[in-house]
Amino acid sequence: MGEFGVIRRVTEGRVQPPSTLLGPGDDAAVVAAPDGRVVASTDVLVEGVHFRLDWSTPEQVGRKAVAVNVADVAAMGAVPTGLLVGLACPPDTPASVLDEVANGMWAEAARAGAGVVGGDMVTSDSLVISVTVLGDLEGRAPVTRSGARPGDVLAVAGRLGWAAAGLAVLGRGFRSPVAVVGAQRAPEPPYAAGPQAAAAGATSMIDVSDGLLADLGHVAEASGVGIDVRTELLEVHQRLVDVANALGADPLHWVLTGGEDHALAATFPSVESVPADWRVIGSVRQGEGVTVDGRPYEGPQGWEHWR
Repeated sequence: MGEFGVIRRVTEGRVQPPSTLLGPGDDAAVVAAPDGRVVASTDVLVEGVHFRLDWSTPEQVGRKAVAVNVADVAAMGAVPTGLLVGLACPPDTPASVLDEVANGMWAEAARAGAGVVGGDMVTSDSLVISVTVLGDLEGRAPVTRSGARPGDVLAVAGRLGWAAAGLAVLGRGFRSPVAVVGAQRAPEPPYAAGPQAAAAGATSMIDVSDGLLADLGHVAEASGVGIDVRTELLEVHQRLVDVANALGADPLHWVLTGGEDHALAATFPSVESVPADWRVIGSVRQGEGVTVDGRPYEGPQGWEHWR
């Protein structure tokens, strides 16, 4: 079909939200920014590193590519308004694969309330998807990693440990339980929880992409504080316990260090200020670093490229 044939195929007839003033088809898109500020973030997904097409359908890959990006905007307390997609793939990629990837991206963008407004396509040796998300703060101050203060409470919204459990299942050659495997294939970040936390006065926030302890480490460093996670406050779902028992693994380790669920972690001034959809799991203290039940955690705390 060629580059422009593919672009037409994946963009024609798609519905855009009101924030898209000019969508795909011109040199650039035009997206409304009523706040006067634009929150922007980019993530790159590489076949064989972030996804495998023998583990996930192309539609799930498309959903994941959008989800991991929109979660970053939500973690700033913003709502997504537009997505720019860069897609590279081998020239013999079946059109059906690109159709499904596009369907997944448009579906997840719609779930988040944003539109796919433009992008680019090129030839490469493997499938690579780069997504840039734009967001609107709606008049609120951005919630950064550097605002946590001693005495704050720590809370999370969304699931922890499910994607890590799904990865362990897939790595053993299994394809069930479906709910656990599905969490790895296509995460479901709590998009609305980010703006909700910002409106409630969250002092800091982060997208849990590389593991709870690893990402809280970024908050602790940026804020100049210590953070303590209490295991008795964490939710370890029975499904994770069952999978861990079958695989000889530790479900709490998945919850503490597993990435790719894209839950949100935030600090709040008090327990009373924590929104109803959030779960208190710890506290902020004087000092540095992240502890679990008052002690350093033994072993890797999450994922880091090139380490």
